[in-house]
Amino acid sequence: MKKSLGAKTIVYPAPVFIVGTYDGEGKPNVMAAAWGGICCSQPPCVSISLRKATYTYNNLVGRKAFTISIPPVKHAKEADYFGISSGRDTDKFEDTGLTPVSSGVVDAPYVKEFPLVLECKIIHIKDLGLHTQFTGEIMDVKIDEDCLDEEGKPDIGRISPFLFDAGARQYFGVGDFIGKAFSIGNEVGN
Repeated sequence: MKKSLGAKTIVYPAPVFIVGTYDGEGKPNVMAAAWGGICCSQPPCVSISLRKATYTYNNLVGRKAFTISIPPVKHAKEADYFGISSGRDTDKFEDTGLTPVSSGVVDAPYVKEFPLVLECKIIHIKDLGLHTQFTGEIMDVKIDEDCLDEEGKPDIGRISPFLFDAGARQYFGVGDFIGKAFSIGNEVGN
């Protein structure tokens, strides 16, 4: 029997996205966001949802661009710090010793030490209530070469991303390989 938990923001898995923006003076800033994901294939798009109270909100509205850096497990503490501190009060790059890199494709920075980066221009902004959803068209994806497999495709094991458990407010690493997508389902009913 299932137990009702009420209307809550719980879904599994939730990403750990590090959203990079520049403020009005051109200072690089990053924040952690879990409310987001791929939302369109053509054109390739990703969405993120933020509260208006965040420092990043005005950066997004002003610059119309952002990056998403995917942090590896070895930088979980820094990624968490990006979510619990505000760029209004501190320089998060200076505090963590991580390196901002200008995208060159969009008007936003990314985190050099994080292996996978999406560079996005904002194409839609939608007020949802407490949060505003920003849809970014993915203009380029960059990956550290040592995170590619033998076929030149991203290797999730080498990227080493981690996930956010919103219900318990915890982080978890990516689990074991269980099968090929668009393939293992063919075994059903045969």
